[in-house]
Amino acid sequence: MIEFKFRMKAILVMVLMMSLHQRVLVSAQDCPSTHDLLNSLRQVEKMLAVHETSYQQGVRSLRKKISALHNSTMVIFKMGKNASCPNPEPPANGRILGRVFGVGHEVHFLCKPGYELIGPRTRVCLESLKWSGQQPMCRRLNSTITSLASFTSDASSSAALSASSAASSPSPNSSPTSFTPSSSIRPSNCTHFLGSTHCTCDVGFTISGRDNNICTDIDECHLFPLGQPGRLCVHQCLNTPGSFHCVCPSGYSLAKDSRSCTDIDECENHSNNCTADQLCVNTFGGFQCVTVECPKTKNATYIQTSPMLCERTPCMLGDKKCTQAPSSISFHFLAVVSNMSAPRVLFRVSAARVVGDTLRFGLAGGRGRGHFSVQRSGRQTGTLLLVTPVKGPATLEAEVEMSELERNTLLGRYLTKVTLFVSPYMF
Repeated sequence: MIEFKFRMKAILVMVLMMSLHQRVLVSAQDCPSTHDLLNSLRQVEKMLAVHETSYQQGVRSLRKKISALHNSTMVIFKMGKNASCPNPEPPANGRILGRVFGVGHEVHFLCKPGYELIGPRTRVCLESLKWSGQQPMCRRLNSTITSLASFTSDASSSAALSASSAASSPSPNSSPTSFTPSSSIRPSNCTHFLGSTHCTCDVGFTISGRDNNICTDIDECHLFPLGQPGRLCVHQCLNTPGSFHCVCPSGYSLAKDSRSCTDIDECENHSNNCTADQLCVNTFGGFQCVTVECPKTKNATYIQTSPMLCERTPCMLGDKKCTQAPSSISFHFLAVVSNMSAPRVLFRVSAARVVGDTLRFGLAGGRGRGHFSVQRSGRQTGTLLLVTPVKGPATLEAEVEMSELERNTLLGRYLTKVTLFVSPYMF
């Protein structure tokens, strides 16, 4: 802007000099008057003002265009950064290793035992958001291993194979033909062409040996350990020759993805041993048989009006200890996983109707009170919160009390007993 004003002043001086020079040429005796000079200066100032306004408008327009270009560039950059290829389809009788489908990431394909992979073992997500190569397939292997006959092509290979076979077989008289597809060590598949030998292994094995004549099983469970990103199984991974198998703890079944574990509802499928007077509560990985009993106190008498509710019988006139006892006691049972994130809402207590002018909510007792808190979440509602994670297995109890008052005079107390069953597992 300073440079612009400097240039405008220079132009003004040049215009004045040209105007004066022109007048001198026209008539040396006809000198310009002061009024004419002032008019000339005003015209030049107007012209400069118009140019300055136009310049400022152009600068503002240019800034808007630059800002719009920057925003659109950032949007395109973010889209490109988060871009990913479509979810790849696992081959029939096979599966995929890899869960990140972003540009530059790889996925690997494996077949079930008894099948061989036809096509690429690895595909990469390209910048065009397409997978490299063709979709592989799993083909059933023949019942006979034809490559074993050609495996003993020379004495060194035969000796190496016999040593490997002796290490993996209980028979002292091992031979090259003692290899089976279920063993962890197998002969490689070698082809001979024009004096050169090329050896490969089945899926799930890696080539080894001095002459690349041995295929050793890859321990996928060791490559992808539990508790780390990319783990193969939620609970336990068992390595098998050329593959792996996921195992779930008691009380769970293996999910359809063959990796996750799904809780078995023993209460719904009647696979529990609860008696007729007990309530079956399904938990993560098991079940609990609970008995709801009304408390027996000297001050009040309770009767069970429903499977989960005990109500106080009417009190004698003037019996303050009886009237101060809870009007009702309800029971609730919840099941959660181990180390569940906190804070978390567990239960809400609400008043169906309010007679007094005040409702109060609080914790009355229970085991593990340090893990719970009660907050008011509405005019007639209180919320029980889990404020710290709990490592299972564990059983916690919380007693939530709702008091109804009229001008600070107690009208009634209502107690809700919540029992929390914490699973030993995090799923």
